[in-house]
Amino acid sequence: MVRRASIFSEFYAFLRHNKAYWMVPIVVVLLIFAAVLVLGGGSAAPFIYTLF
Repeated sequence: MVRRASIFSEFYAFLRHNKAYWMVPIVVVLLIFAAVLVLGGGSAAPFIYTLF
């Protein structure tokens, strides 16, 4: 049976192979933005809105 690599390990291998370390801050900012969007629609919204 062939074990498939996760998307995170493939992305990490891509970054190392192509030396594209400049993409790391972009991905981190996008993940933070996605977390704010997800948490902003729920019960954590009052706590997030006070940060801005």
